[in-house]
Amino acid sequence: MMKKLCHYISEYMGVLVLAAAVFALMFPDLLQHVRPKVINYLLGIVMFGMGLTLNLQDFKIVFSRPKDVIIGCLAQFTVMPLLAWGLARLFQLDEALALGVVLVGCCPGGTASNVITYLAKGDLALSVGMTGVSTLLAPFLTPLLTWTLAGKSVNVDVTSMFLSILWVVILPIVIGLLVKWMWPKFTEKATDFLPALSSIAISLIVAIVIAANADKLLAGGFIIVLVVVLHNVCGLSFGYLIGQLLGLSETKKRAISIEVGMQNSGLASSLATIHFAAYPLATIPGAIFSVWHNLSGAAIAYLYHRKG
Repeated sequence: MMKKLCHYISEYMGVLVLAAAVFALMFPDLLQHVRPKVINYLLGIVMFGMGLTLNLQDFKIVFSRPKDVIIGCLAQFTVMPLLAWGLARLFQLDEALALGVVLVGCCPGGTASNVITYLAKGDLALSVGMTGVSTLLAPFLTPLLTWTLAGKSVNVDVTSMFLSILWVVILPIVIGLLVKWMWPKFTEKATDFLPALSSIAISLIVAIVIAANADKLLAGGFIIVLVVVLHNVCGLSFGYLIGQLLGLSETKKRAISIEVGMQNSGLASSLATIHFAAYPLATIPGAIFSVWHNLSGAAIAYLYHRKG
């Protein structure tokens, strides 16, 4: 019964995240007392779960098919950051929201992308490899790209961001890998519940961020929602187009499309909370992205699946 419940929670993650966002908008007072540091712990749980599901075999693709992974990661760390910067300029967002959009664009691929790629009949091995490699590159590239694109308008502490990503992302993944290696039987049983746990943690992150900024979001949230939707949709489209221009197979094009378009937006909200407390609205784009990309991911998986 518990396994079935966990299956439904993970399968309908998009609905759960959307429900959490709506709840936070309707009843913000219930969550506004939650300390911002809780977001980091919740993200750590998600990344620990990712570590438990990863396998050293997953990284074999880096050596057996380096060209595919390099193409995917180059697309990941060029398309989304530049799109974020361009959209922020085009819509003349204030510096806090622009910073939040750029943070989302500079983050690695999202943890849900592997599930979406599987459902979309994409190249799952490539998707897992890209997620792993982009996450390992994130401590270096996310701070540097954020500083390059947003450093002129706000103070970006590259070293501090680097250390934060190590503690909040890389360390939990490493611990997860160690637990899997030391207690494989426990891990095998736990993996049935991990997707549901991650779904709940991401939903709570979204709810906390939105509750903290509910008034401002309701007063003028349409523009930022539009920017987030365009960011995600353009990322999905350009990822697929890059694969097409390079003559990659359909399964590879789907994997790159989904990996490029789906960001670790929870990390963006966490970094905004830790390093840009003076710009509270910077957490909002990550929270909205978490809601939207789960919905768009489910939709694109359905479309790709029907295409065959």
